[in-house]
Amino acid sequence: MSQWSQVQQLEIKFLEQVDQFYDDNFPMEIRHLLAQWIESQDWEAASNNEAMATILLQNLLIQVDEQLDRVSQEKNLLLIHNLKRIRKLLQGKYHGNPMHIAVIISNCLREERRILAAASMPVQGPLEKSLQNSVVSERQRNVEHKVSAIKNSAQMTDQDVKYLEDLQEEFDFRFKTIQGLEQNDKNSALIKQEMLTLQAMLNTLDYKRKEVLSKIGRVIHEIDVLMNSMLTEELLDWKRRQQIACIGGPLHGGLDQLQNCFTLLAESLFQVRRQLEKLDELLTRLTYDGDPIPVQRPQLLEKVNFLLYNLFRNSFVVERQPCMPTHPQRPMVLKTLIQFTVKLRLLIKLPELNYQIRVKATIDNVCPSNRRFVLCGTHVKAMNMDESANGSLSVEFRHLQPKEMKSSAGSKGNEGPHMVTEELHSISFETQVCLYGLTMNLETSSLPVVMISNVSQLPNAWASIIWYNLSTNDPQNLSFFNNPPTATLSQLLEVLSWQFSSYVGRGLNSEQLNMLAEKLTGQQISYNDYQLSWAKFCKEHLPGKSFTFWVWLEAILDLIKKHILPLWIDGYIMGFVSKEKERILLKDKTPGTFLLRFSESNLGGITFTWVDQLENGEVRFHSVEPYNKGRLTALPFADILRDYKVIMADNVPENPLKYLYPDIPKDKAFGKHYSCQPNEVSKPSEGGVKGYVPSVFIPVSKILIDSTDPHSPSDLLPMSPSVYAVLREHLSPTVIETAVRGTLPFTIA
Repeated sequence: MSQWSQVQQLEIKFLEQVDQFYDDNFPMEIRHLLAQWIESQDWEAASNNEAMATILLQNLLIQVDEQLDRVSQEKNLLLIHNLKRIRKLLQGKYHGNPMHIAVIISNCLREERRILAAASMPVQGPLEKSLQNSVVSERQRNVEHKVSAIKNSAQMTDQDVKYLEDLQEEFDFRFKTIQGLEQNDKNSALIKQEMLTLQAMLNTLDYKRKEVLSKIGRVIHEIDVLMNSMLTEELLDWKRRQQIACIGGPLHGGLDQLQNCFTLLAESLFQVRRQLEKLDELLTRLTYDGDPIPVQRPQLLEKVNFLLYNLFRNSFVVERQPCMPTHPQRPMVLKTLIQFTVKLRLLIKLPELNYQIRVKATIDNVCPSNRRFVLCGTHVKAMNMDESANGSLSVEFRHLQPKEMKSSAGSKGNEGPHMVTEELHSISFETQVCLYGLTMNLETSSLPVVMISNVSQLPNAWASIIWYNLSTNDPQNLSFFNNPPTATLSQLLEVLSWQFSSYVGRGLNSEQLNMLAEKLTGQQISYNDYQLSWAKFCKEHLPGKSFTFWVWLEAILDLIKKHILPLWIDGYIMGFVSKEKERILLKDKTPGTFLLRFSESNLGGITFTWVDQLENGEVRFHSVEPYNKGRLTALPFADILRDYKVIMADNVPENPLKYLYPDIPKDKAFGKHYSCQPNEVSKPSEGGVKGYVPSVFIPVSKILIDSTDPHSPSDLLPMSPSVYAVLREHLSPTVIETAVRGTLPFTIA
């Protein structure tokens, strides 16, 4: 079943979440019509590869054209109209930036997987609950309402200033008319009456000036209150959601809404600033004793300039955190001399700023170690509105490389493997905005990043990123790992489930999470309030093992991603179950029932255990030696399950795997993943490759019925029926038996 088909079967509350992230950037009609094709493309890789993204965009438009041809034959006028509109939209938006649509589609597919994983969970995690409450919060709606009200107030004040200007022009005309009269004329009764009228007009002018200044003051106060309360909270909330999204959590939205609020407030402040400039102009033409303009205007202007600076300073944000194109799902881990990308946005979108703001990127070197870095590549670029599909004022650095500077001899000698991956740095950005006579210097920084010099450091570096962003919302605590805090186990398990939903398309259920909790704590506990240390998670070896919990889990993620992904997505791999638990599950099942679990003793290994029964009713369990990536590269796991045979005492091979736990026929579960039929497996060539003796790799399993010794996993190595048939053609049963009892595997010539 396709991912989109699974999405359509969700409950309405989950479908509403899906509806939120499909818009004109990537219409849902295209997702629906091209579901299979879209899911078969590697959008994640294309999001950081322009050439690949260009090809995918072209192929996407071809797919849309094919759909257009199909619906044209069906004479579906509405669908024809929509597809034509969508095709024009896609080509217009992404022709100059094909990587952007790859990012959008990759994010949509990832968010679908996360929602599917959340739907399979009996209880929503604490982190996701808090995030969902904030996404559609009442505060957000209040901010948008207040910003709109402030904009209206500023526009109404414009009308008051215009009325004041008209009133003063009339006063100036009348006053200058009287001044131009002869002295005798000034003593007439008519002139005296005009003087009284002028005095009344001056009183009205004074009242209106005070009224306008009061209204301007109220607008400024409302903006000040909004910026320092709800808008600041909304921005901090977005930044927290971005942190969580970076470690696999729900996609963070709301930046476009924030941009709208910031832009409207900036427009309102500049409008107020123009009103104050107009009052200054009126002041040069007319002033009087008790005039409120020279007293109040300087204070109001100073406050406006201060608010503009703070608004611009807060609007300069890192829209997409630093990430290597080679590891798009491991952001904030950067390898020396490998390019990374990072995107910044100014949330104040004014046409006057297009291509006028140049941003410079640097690395902060404030960590306590002696390691120092510089950025190579283009580290100064101009922000513009042309590169982003939504027209935002942004800049994306795509060719930055961190380079480690040479340090004094011996400075690296004391750095252990964890010391490097616990060092935090940040990428800093600075720019200058010059607008309407104002000059503002702005700075911002990325979330903390970990610099590695070898990909073998990547797993521990990613663990550091997870722990930091789970444990704190402080965006710049570079000394965090000097004394790392504990984490709530329930939240950590939720994040671990996200690693699976975001990286391999299916999260963990409560039973799987319980097993991980037991592995982390060494006991069965209620883990809601349990506090886990950083050392327990990533530094201390598991009891009796030579590796840490995190290294073990990361190896499983890698195994799933590269070798057993379809089986994992289908939910047929129980995976996280202890040996004790698997025996409890299987003991009352039909002989031949089996389950799949990840090895607890081997890194990146998967095994299967089945149950059978002797004639006397004794129940026995058999576990095959774990398969690692080396063996799974040679033979797909689904084919192994199909072809697996054991040789009993009478040398009759049989497949003991009948039902996937609890009672699913094996072929029903895995049939669609079989790569070929057993009789299609090729035999070794008669003469072999020229110059070589032909050989066949033969892993063999053998079970001795009369043996009373428990079987170790190494006793059970798999053999396909096709290979066994080849054996019988080339070797006698005696030779096979000798080989089985001897060293395995072996070759035949």
